[in-house]
Amino acid sequence: MKTGIIDFHTHAFPDKVAAHAIPFLEEEGDVTAFHDGRITSLLASMDRAGVAKSVLCTIATKPAQFDSILSWSHQIRSERIIPFPSFHPADPDCLEQIHRIKGEGFPGVKLHPYYQDFYLDEERMLPIYEKLGNENLLVVMHTGYDIAFPRIRRAVPAQIMEIIDRYPDLKLVTTHLGGWELWEEVAELMIGRPVYMDISYTFQFLGREKAKKMILDHPKEYVLFGTDSPWADQNAAVQELKELELGAEREELILRGNAERLLQGS
Repeated sequence: MKTGIIDFHTHAFPDKVAAHAIPFLEEEGDVTAFHDGRITSLLASMDRAGVAKSVLCTIATKPAQFDSILSWSHQIRSERIIPFPSFHPADPDCLEQIHRIKGEGFPGVKLHPYYQDFYLDEERMLPIYEKLGNENLLVVMHTGYDIAFPRIRRAVPAQIMEIIDRYPDLKLVTTHLGGWELWEEVAELMIGRPVYMDISYTFQFLGREKAKKMILDHPKEYVLFGTDSPWADQNAAVQELKELELGAEREELILRGNAERLLQGS
């Protein structure tokens, strides 16, 4: 096993849910999954890729899912699987749920503006960001467009920077190199700023040379390896990153060091 790689952006489902969720999502996004969405399949993928740990991002698509997601997160939590539970912003109890997630020992949460029907900068989200910052929880936020939805500007770079500037204690991790299919705006407004980004599901759309330039132009402590597995192959993603030849120090930080530091709470 290649020692210490941390994938900061993966997905999986309970076995019974995976059986219908993966085919549904494949059709919805016109994509093909690289495994069947079960935890055992994610672990097998990690073994093939030399990934030691994966952050597993859940998404509550409606408020009623909070308890079941939190319960499952407890069931699957291990040395290798680090669940980030989810709550729904429309839930009137979401601030208490954030406190509960922190109290039960999870390091972060996942939010998705498309599946959860919110805009990043809308008023109802502001107390949520303040609470997440106060609880010192990491927030993996889907940013940019989403392959399965119309191109509505729910989580764009200008909104991201407004939230980061307003809530300096919020540890926000933007996905897909700052914003999927909004990389010109990312380059203009976010690259070079202290903004966490994962590199998931990016190279095949942006192109390796453009991705390499953005990564090299960004502070090396703020880039995280992520794959969006099962929607990308973890082993191929590791190799693609290495082929960029970013230099040993930057590569190590991306593959492990930055994620390790964040997960340890610093």
